[in-house]
Amino acid sequence: MDRAAKAAAISDLQESMNRATTVVVVQASGLSADETRTFRVKTRAGNVTLKVIKNTLAKRAIEGTKFAGIANFLKGQTALAFSSDAIAPAKVIAEFAKTNDKVKIVGGAMDGQILDAQSVKNLATLPSLPEIRASFLGLLQTPATRLAVLLKEPAGQLARVMAARGRQE
Repeated sequence: MDRAAKAAAISDLQESMNRATTVVVVQASGLSADETRTFRVKTRAGNVTLKVIKNTLAKRAIEGTKFAGIANFLKGQTALAFSSDAIAPAKVIAEFAKTNDKVKIVGGAMDGQILDAQSVKNLATLPSLPEIRASFLGLLQTPATRLAVLLKEPAGQLARVMAARGRQE
């Protein structure tokens, strides 16, 4: 890779990192071609970008960004998974790591806060933003539903009493 290509790779990674909220550092050595393809397909399906780049270039790219602290995790064969969704990279990588022991979470960062491997795994167990929104919406709808039931119940009781009274006569 010549200097221009390296500079372009660093620039591209910096731009992507500036848009990202969370970065997960992954060691994925020893994967077969099919496993690698499956891994990439799952990351793309989860709206996660997976970059395999030399550690020295990655370190240069993250200098001066909110993810500069992950430089300590860049040892050996690593890949960077990142997304603008805070939980998506951790979820996708942790899910794939459960089915493939060759994929290991090394660490990561979220909005400038450095996360060790266990913290990234804990982050993966949190509900996603759409799930949180759905549960919040359910909480908001519950009182309205109960109120509607309470308001219609007296009229329903009155109708049942009138029907029973009509049957008696």
